[in-house]
Amino acid sequence: MTIAIFPELMIRDVHAEDRPRERLIRQGAQSLSNQELIAILLRTGTKQESVLALANRVLNYFEKLHGLKHATLEEIISVKGIGEAKAVQLLAAIELGRRLAQKQVDSRFTIRSPQDAATYLMPEMSSLQQEHFVVLFLNVKNQVLHKQTIFIGSLNSSIVHPREIFREAVKRSAASIICAHNHPSGNAAPSPEDIEVTKRLQEAGYIIGIELVDHVIIGDHQFTSLKEKGYM
Repeated sequence: MTIAIFPELMIRDVHAEDRPRERLIRQGAQSLSNQELIAILLRTGTKQESVLALANRVLNYFEKLHGLKHATLEEIISVKGIGEAKAVQLLAAIELGRRLAQKQVDSRFTIRSPQDAATYLMPEMSSLQQEHFVVLFLNVKNQVLHKQTIFIGSLNSSIVHPREIFREAVKRSAASIICAHNHPSGNAAPSPEDIEVTKRLQEAGYIIGIELVDHVIIGDHQFTSLKEKGYM
């Protein structure tokens, strides 16, 4: 005799302390994964799968969390197991997040000069023991939308791929970018490799239509702007 196991029972079988809602109450929302946060919004699964499995399929369908940002009601409903009520709950949460992000726009750091870029990056980058290549993604007002470390290690034109940088820029709807990397030696003077990488990224930016504003090298409480030095 086969005994049917329903998803509701499977969720109840999970230890109470490991359930998303209980963990949020106990540890805070920041401790939960994207999957668990979406599961809380969805509240229930289906007869075929648990709410956590359904949340995971939502993430996979939209290619991780960022893809949900521009999702429509119809797109969300097209996910098997998601009805109108669940889709509306997700859209409401997404819109709240969008409005909160919009309120933070005025507090974003604005880059008006190479000194501004260095001020923003130096506290973190001047003490690093390895080279870190970092990109700042800017909006049309030169405000920092996002900062991302692209790679760690010695700068090499074969490692710094324009496609990786500009793919992220397109995803972030960036109007321009600023590249930066540190010299652990403390000397911020550009090397021939630094200059070569800069020219390559600048050319790629021209083609795509996303300007490389500057490439800043961070040393020991000093910096060099390749734009100011006339290398771009």
